[in-house]
Amino acid sequence: MSNPIFSNSPVFGDPRNPKVRQGRQQLTADPSWGAPPPPGYGQSYGQGYGAGAPVVDSATLEAMYGAPPATNVQMRRMTYDDVVTKTGVLLAVLVIVAAVAYYLTPQVGMGLIWIGMIAGLGLGLVNAFKREPNPPLIIAYAVAEGVFLGGISFLFQEVYVGGADVQPIVLQAVLATFATFAVCLVLFKSGKVRVTPKFTRWLIIAVGGYAVFSLANFVLSFFVASDGFGPLRNGAVGIGISLLAVGLAAASLIVDFDGIKRGVEGGVPAKYAWTASFGLLVTLVWLYFELLRLLAMLAGRD
Repeated sequence: MSNPIFSNSPVFGDPRNPKVRQGRQQLTADPSWGAPPPPGYGQSYGQGYGAGAPVVDSATLEAMYGAPPATNVQMRRMTYDDVVTKTGVLLAVLVIVAAVAYYLTPQVGMGLIWIGMIAGLGLGLVNAFKREPNPPLIIAYAVAEGVFLGGISFLFQEVYVGGADVQPIVLQAVLATFATFAVCLVLFKSGKVRVTPKFTRWLIIAVGGYAVFSLANFVLSFFVASDGFGPLRNGAVGIGISLLAVGLAAASLIVDFDGIKRGVEGGVPAKYAWTASFGLLVTLVWLYFELLRLLAMLAGRD
């Protein structure tokens, strides 16, 4: 998968991947995997053997066999509601911090963007490689990305586009991000877009190529004059590349949904909902940034 938080994870990764399969076997062999059944479940069913075991009458047995199976919530497994709730918390933190950073950037300076970018990159790597999810660190990542996105949004709106008197590209980018998220979710749930090994391989190659291109453009921007988006993203070529990047981010969202579905159906512990939400946030931040840059380019051509 394009998002390493899902692709390299033994919890959410494709079991056809030998590395993921080996990691999953190690996790499920650990007694701490998952959580104990609801109170009383083991006493009446799992501990009904051996000397000293409680005697269960036929009426109780019949009621046990006739009862519906325990749900993921009862077994303390991750559910879609868990992921939705935690993603909502992270997005709320990010949006609030971004709004504050947007209005502080003129007073503090563009250094705020660098602080948010470096902190976000560091916290992103730490969270991506941690075996167990750490909610405080994940929330700290949302704060750092909020600082970065707030500052970069001000930069694009005020410097590259021309201020508050022109079209509000920040609001447009926010709406476009959520619209893209909704469309990708509908396409995934309808089955019209399927995550196959071929699709995944194509996405890995495309995202890897785009990452190398972006790094080269960033380095060259220090030595070659450009219109603010890097020497390799000038004019119509830059707009085309931004459209491609938005498409890659949208495709990554669909692959993220597939990883979350695999985790829920696999009965992973509820705590990993934080990991799933973190992975989604990483892709949404990328999608918003690409949409913001694309809208700034289009507005600047008017």
